[in-house]
Amino acid sequence: MTALLELRNVTKRFGGLVAVNGLSFSLARGEIAGLLGPNGSGKTTALNMISGLLLPNGGEIDLAGQAIGGLPADRIAHRGVARTFQLVRALPSLSVGENVLAALAFRRHPLWGPAAEPEIERLLASVGLGGRARQSAASLTYIDLKRMELARALAADPTLLLLDEWLAGLNPTELRDGIDLILSLRDRGMTVLLVEHVMDAVRALCDRCVVMNTGSLIAEGPTEDVLRHPEVVRAYLGDLHA
Repeated sequence: MTALLELRNVTKRFGGLVAVNGLSFSLARGEIAGLLGPNGSGKTTALNMISGLLLPNGGEIDLAGQAIGGLPADRIAHRGVARTFQLVRALPSLSVGENVLAALAFRRHPLWGPAAEPEIERLLASVGLGGRARQSAASLTYIDLKRMELARALAADPTLLLLDEWLAGLNPTELRDGIDLILSLRDRGMTVLLVEHVMDAVRALCDRCVVMNTGSLIAEGPTEDVLRHPEVVRAYLGDLHA
C-alpha cells in the first residue's frame, strides 16, 4: 500500500525540553495504526504537529506526497486531516446537531442552513446518534459526547483521522461499540492513527504500532511483536519486567 502520511526526523522543542526527537514513521492508506507510549512520551505533541496545532522545529511531514509540516491547522484540515482530543471539546450551549453544523461550516466545501441538515443526520447516524440532532449537547453521556466529537471530526470529510485516546474511560460494552465504530471507518476507506492506552483496543484495531518514549521512537512493527519488545516492556513496566 502507498503511504498517506510520512514523518521524517520530526522534532519539537519547548525551551530546553525536547518533546519529540527526530521522529520518523509512515502510515499506509486504509491502515489503522497505533501511536503508543507511556504518559509524557510525546504522542499528543506528535499529533499536534501533524494536525497543525504546533509547528515542528525540524523535520518533514508529508500527506499524500505533499508537505504539510508547519502549515496552519485550517489548511491542514482542508487537505484531509481531522482529529479528536483527549478532553472532548463540545459546545455545550448548542444542540448536538449544531455542534456538527459548526464543523460542516468550516470544512473545505462548507455546508450551512437547510442544505446541511441531511448531512448532519447522516453523520450522527454513522456514529450511533441518529435522530438526536435536537438534543442538548450538555445532556449527553460521556460515550455520546465522544460520538458527537467523532461526528464533528468526520464532518471535515477526512482521509486521515487522528484519535487521541478516544476510547479512554469507556465501560466494556461501550469499548466494544467504539472498536466496531472505528473498524467501520476503515471499511469506508479512512486511514486512522490512534493514540491509545487500552491494549485490548489496540490489539483489536491495529495491525501495526509505533511506540515512543521520552520523545523518541523505540519500536515499530506488527502489534504483537511490538508489545513484546523489551524496550516497550521496559518503557511501560520498568527494568524488572524487561
